[in-house]
Amino acid sequence: MSEFKKKIECILPGKQWEELYDTSHLPPKQSDVVIVGGGILGLSVAFWLKKLESRRGAIRVLVVEQDHTEHLAVVDAPLVDLRYNPSGCLLLASEKDAATLENNVKMQRQEGAKVCLISPEQLQNKFPWINTEGVALASYGMEDEGWFDAWSLLQGLRRKVQSMGVLLYQGEVTRFITSSGQMQTPSGEQVVLRRINEVHVKMDKSLEYQPVECAAVINAAGPWSGQVAELAGIGKGLPGTLQGTKLPVEPRKRYVHLWHCPQGPGLETPLVADISGVYFRREGLGSNYLGGYSPTEEEEPDPTNLEVDHDFFQNKVWPHLAQRVPSFKTLKVQRSWAGYYDYNTFDQNGVVGPHPLVVNMYFATGFSGHGLQHAPGIGRAVAEMVLDGQFNTIDMSPFLFTRFYLGEKLQAYNIL
Repeated sequence: MSEFKKKIECILPGKQWEELYDTSHLPPKQSDVVIVGGGILGLSVAFWLKKLESRRGAIRVLVVEQDHTEHLAVVDAPLVDLRYNPSGCLLLASEKDAATLENNVKMQRQEGAKVCLISPEQLQNKFPWINTEGVALASYGMEDEGWFDAWSLLQGLRRKVQSMGVLLYQGEVTRFITSSGQMQTPSGEQVVLRRINEVHVKMDKSLEYQPVECAAVINAAGPWSGQVAELAGIGKGLPGTLQGTKLPVEPRKRYVHLWHCPQGPGLETPLVADISGVYFRREGLGSNYLGGYSPTEEEEPDPTNLEVDHDFFQNKVWPHLAQRVPSFKTLKVQRSWAGYYDYNTFDQNGVVGPHPLVVNMYFATGFSGHGLQHAPGIGRAVAEMVLDGQFNTIDMSPFLFTRFYLGEKLQAYNIL
């Protein structure tokens, strides 16, 4: 592009390039922070960067998102209704998981959550539509628990960050320009430190790209975070070394099903997580229910497309639903769809904070389906690390990238 510009300027002396070529659709040439990914996590980081900046306009933030479906918000629309439904969450545990559930509830109560433990008998009395076979213990959120519409939150967050001065562009990050230097670790290992100086953004449905100079890059690219990390040279080293440690995040396909069942549990249905791994909740007021099931490693569907295998519901989901809620034997599936998780193959937990070698790339990814729940806290944590060089509000050090190199898995329980 720059060579073409020079030729044009030579042919037309005295004419400025800007008069011939409109660049208003391109991202800016400089931005303090470039966020790769305009989903909930990326927008949450953008929000907190602007919220915590020393003065309004002190930090220039650019969000690059490849998926055009996230560009449908109307900036002047009224206040977003998140359609919050406070019907609670009901987690069921078998005998082998009962102690873990009990410990989780104890910790939640210490943090102020209104959560109670329920015996199988109490469970049957409170929710008579449940078959308690195989259930040793349950926990139920009595206050400030439920679900809301994620799409509405996304659009509301987009409008908010735009009002704060964040720039959002549709495009794909295809290249990082870096500078590097060598350093020796305390163990004697020679490592290469890199710093990203420039991000190349390819515009949607175009051959154009815009180089953007920046001071920091946030990798919030969700299922494609591993690919973005590779662009920065992460994982391109000898296996077993810090240099050769990859970001273990990849796309995994998950199905969601909507079914109708007039004989179902009814309006008092909470979000239920069964011991089988199946989950479901009420959807609206018309005897509809929404749910799904996370497959085993052997059952993982092909992630190269978002086609739905309808046999998966019949063979893997419905039998568990009908066993736990006998009235679901008469359900009729209305529709099914598929989406992607940013699946962390190492320990299914998030990655937060800076990379140890690409020193100005920060992560907010890998939550394996739980990013929506954690987004406000993760956004603040990453913003604090970028602005202050440390976690101030919550210590997120267990979620750092270095655990992959050290082999230290972060264990989590009751994953849906």
